Amino acid sequence: MAELPADIAALSFEDALGELDRIVRALEGGATKLDDAIKAYERGALLRGHCEAKLKEAEARVERIVLGTGGTVGLEPALPSQ
Repeated sequence: MAELPADIAALSFEDALGELDRIVRALEGGATKLDDAIKAYERGALLRGHCEAKLKEAEARVERIVLGTGGTVGLEPALPSQ
């Protein structure tokens, strides 16, 4: 995958998802010129990839708190999504 533009790479998951949502709504509206629609679609694809990467990062960091014998608290990796 190509390197993300700096403005997209700097976006939080929520901001990237919000921009992607606006792009989808604009494209669904059908009032966009063809060249602009293609550029918006390309940006949307980059935003989607950024969101997916952010979700994978978050999933990797999620840990489940485990109460062990004797009342000790530890961390255990979350179960992989299925």
